[in-house]
Amino acid sequence: MNNKDWTAIWREGRTVFIIDQTKLPFHFEIVELHTYIATANAIRDMLLRGAGTIGVAAGYAMAQAFAEYSTKKELEKAKIYIESSRPTAQNLFYATRRVYQEARNAEHPEKKAFETADDILYEDEIHSRTMGELGAELIKDGFGILTHCNAGKLAIQGWGSALAPIYVAHEQGKNIFVYADETRPRLQGAQLTAWELQQAGIPHAIIADNAAGYFMQQKKIDIVFVGADRIACNGDVANKIGTYEKAVLAKENNIPFYVVAPCSTIDFACSCGKNIPIEERSADEVKKTGNVLIANAESDALNPAFDVTSAKYITGIITEKGIRKPEEMGTLK
Repeated sequence: MNNKDWTAIWREGRTVFIIDQTKLPFHFEIVELHTYIATANAIRDMLLRGAGTIGVAAGYAMAQAFAEYSTKKELEKAKIYIESSRPTAQNLFYATRRVYQEARNAEHPEKKAFETADDILYEDEIHSRTMGELGAELIKDGFGILTHCNAGKLAIQGWGSALAPIYVAHEQGKNIFVYADETRPRLQGAQLTAWELQQAGIPHAIIADNAAGYFMQQKKIDIVFVGADRIACNGDVANKIGTYEKAVLAKENNIPFYVVAPCSTIDFACSCGKNIPIEERSADEVKKTGNVLIANAESDALNPAFDVTSAKYITGIITEKGIRKPEEMGTLK
């Protein structure tokens, strides 16, 4: 495999293979994960990112636990450990619960666990393409498109979520230009989205997070696509920090704002966004780039990893079941 022919995650037997996203775009490295703890730690340490890929990895971690343990107590302990790795991404909980439930009473639990995890990956690929085709219908020739964070092939198997309409529109020969928010503090847009777009030959530019409003005022942006880490039943959406302000800016400038995510991202037990847990990460991510200090050393820093965008700012949510109004999310169960 080379960096022209890649997928974010796959397995061979009991071993999970991932692209180390912390090394991109400067180095293309494959990491082997042999145990459920190694896979869960890769999720926690953000070697892999994006709700879909996190979900697939969590499913494989749960399957690895079935390969390592046989008692209910050990398996439940492993499940809790996996689910503690990233508290906001709903796909993670969907995957661990599905693998656990389908495998625990199977005749061959380990075999069933890995087959179920494989199914989650394959379903993501199919749903990704469907969402891409639906979203591409909204893109006209000559459009400028804003996206935030990374919601491409690295983030969900197939064509991604928010980038899927962009990939399909480019495939259709439409003349498009993508504005990729840098996405501080982890720079997923500047490093991962830009890398993906460059690999695909899609015209784009990286912009500072606080430049989106400027380009909206200049009429450079015609539509916004973002992904999601968790969607509440009322259509409130948790996504990478900074998504909320982009939605407000889009509303102010009369620009359509679409969330693209599979139904596995919907938390049907969550009534509204205020009930979504928000992950708080290390202050060092704000104060440093890599190991280089870029801020006043004596100051503290606050680092919420996600924010919640109210349904009122969202034009529509694109899932594999179609383009729906945010308030219709609870009906998709």
